[in-house]
Amino acid sequence: MISILKNCCAVLLTAFVMTSCSKNTDPADVDIFAGTFRGSIAYTDSGTNIQENNGSVFVTKIGTQYNFKFSDNIPALTGIEFERKDDNTMVNIGSSGTGLITINKDKLVIGFARDGKTWTANCNR
Repeated sequence: MISILKNCCAVLLTAFVMTSCSKNTDPADVDIFAGTFRGSIAYTDSGTNIQENNGSVFVTKIGTQYNFKFSDNIPALTGIEFERKDDNTMVNIGSSGTGLITINKDKLVIGFARDGKTWTANCNR
């Protein structure tokens, strides 16, 4: 019963987020965000090299933690924390990896490495 309740809450939250985040919503301005960015994406690890010029990244934010779900069988990048650097740009912080991720209402740029894996993106919304 609790599992069913959790699933229902997750579905309702997802529906709320999907309908409340317009293209003019800046992730820095809200505690809950969901949006899709489209453009060049890539991923490499010891046995994989994926590059796509017409890929997408679905971004979700709850509080200060962001998750990035890539298209084209690229593994998700999760649990990234950000701090606000200026009026509309968020920059990743913490020791969960190295590199830089910037995001605002119009643009997502990723150059990030963690555990021998590298993600890159240059996308617009």
